[in-house]
Amino acid sequence: MHKSLQHLSALLLFLSCNACAQQLPAAITTDPAPDKDFPASMESPDVVSHSARLNAVFYLAPGAGSHPSVLLLCGFPGNEKNLDLAYVLQRAGWNALFANYRGSWGSAGNFSFTNTIEDIQSMIAFLRDPANVKKYRIDPNRIVLIGHSMGGFMAANAAAHDPGVFAVAMIAAWNIGAVVSGPSFPSRMDSFTNASPRLAGTTPEGLIAEAKAHAAQWNYVEYASLLKTRPVLVLECKDRNTPDNQAMAEALRKAGSTQVTEKYTETDHTFSDHRIALQVAVLEWLNSLPAPTGK
Repeated sequence: MHKSLQHLSALLLFLSCNACAQQLPAAITTDPAPDKDFPASMESPDVVSHSARLNAVFYLAPGAGSHPSVLLLCGFPGNEKNLDLAYVLQRAGWNALFANYRGSWGSAGNFSFTNTIEDIQSMIAFLRDPANVKKYRIDPNRIVLIGHSMGGFMAANAAAHDPGVFAVAMIAAWNIGAVVSGPSFPSRMDSFTNASPRLAGTTPEGLIAEAKAHAAQWNYVEYASLLKTRPVLVLECKDRNTPDNQAMAEALRKAGSTQVTEKYTETDHTFSDHRIALQVAVLEWLNSLPAPTGK
């Protein structure tokens, strides 16, 4: 009888685990069927920003026809690139472009926040270029920006100044302007001192001066009115950026947005022990996006 109970418990545990696995999006658990004519692939295109070549990789979704595309934007200095997300997005039918900013991780030129803003504009232009649209099977009407930490700020900034961006996801987004002008900045200078040795052509002092000079323009909460008509995902975690993340979500709601999704996860800044949870959150949000206007 005791062994029977053990077997029953094991069976129930197995069924429970299996049910949990079945609830995960298929792109996380299952490889798509190979497409011999239009296979999934990884390309390394030349993405040029102000005459500098950016070190880029482009994960192309399988299948004929145009695909929606995600621009993945990393943080400062770019240690976490979220390339596990790139493969999940690819399996889910999305193209995923990742490019290192000027002066970082093999890309030419010098790093600065201003240069990074320009680089992202160049990445978006790459995704819209008619030759690339044809070559890489891109749907230029469905370009989504997903940024982590500094990349979250950059995603919001780019979309706020480009109404053609379809949607924005901000993962533990660092609010550069609010941080450098806020009372807690002295305790956060480590971000600059730790990152700048990994970046070309800059110093902690130079980056701090640049951020302070643009503090008013680089507070992403001020972009809420420009983003209120588009879907925005705000993913928060247990880090120093949470108050700014919450302020952004609240500002969007106050601006009249009905398409803001806010979610908190009890994990660290890089979602180290919640990578699958991060993938699920991003995929569920992407799957909820409406069809683009005019299509």
